[in-house]
Amino acid sequence: MSEQGTAAKATITTPADREIHIEREFDAPRDRVFAAHTDPELIPQWWGPHGTTTVVDEMDATTGGRWRFVVHNADGSEDGFRGVFREVVAPERIVQTFEWEGMPGYVSVDTATFEDLGDGRTRVVSTSVFHAPEERDGMLESGMEKGLNETYARLDELLAG
Repeated sequence: MSEQGTAAKATITTPADREIHIEREFDAPRDRVFAAHTDPELIPQWWGPHGTTTVVDEMDATTGGRWRFVVHNADGSEDGFRGVFREVVAPERIVQTFEWEGMPGYVSVDTATFEDLGDGRTRVVSTSVFHAPEERDGMLESGMEKGLNETYARLDELLAG
């Protein structure tokens, strides 16, 4: 996708009317990329767009465990996100629910796979499945792509350190 040091972007597609498919490569070994997604000490260092601070309220990255993050925005507002880990297979796969507390009841199921590309590179492929097409479209219209790419840029910085 991109060479190390350039601004990598996630590839976002909509293969079905209730799905968002995301692919992004990272210049780091699979174990490190997986750990960044499951270690409550690492999450605050990268999760959320530029100008935000994330606090891990709860995170048990095991099958059946729960997670909850609170994002503090630059304007002083907060956003809560939560879910349940349905499957965690280190360092290969995470299946979890995702719910923004600002719209309770709208829950997606997110599956992330971590592919070892060799040479210390990893591809993360995520698929989010929503209950209805309108929920998927609302997520796409929310500024998700910009926030996702900023979040992944912060993850690049963490992984480079």
